[in-house]
Amino acid sequence: MSENPTKRQNAKPVKREKFRRLAESRTNNALVAIARVGNLSNRQLYEFEDPEVRKIIKALRDAVGDVEVRFSAPKGNPGSLFKL
Repeated sequence: MSENPTKRQNAKPVKREKFRRLAESRTNNALVAIARVGNLSNRQLYEFEDPEVRKIIKALRDAVGDVEVRFSAPKGNPGSLFKL
């Protein structure tokens, strides 16, 4: 039993719109979260050492790299959570 071709054609715009909506929302949430991490750079409020900063930046770069890999090979698996 095959699917109705019209139904299949209508699914593409729905999937596209869902992707765009979620991509915008999740990217904006990620940018806000990254800005909050950046707020930790205020030495008047926080005390930290350079190795800790390098570890945070490496984790963020690695996460972006993982996203790039997943878009080029969508069957990738999600990474683990960051812990300092």
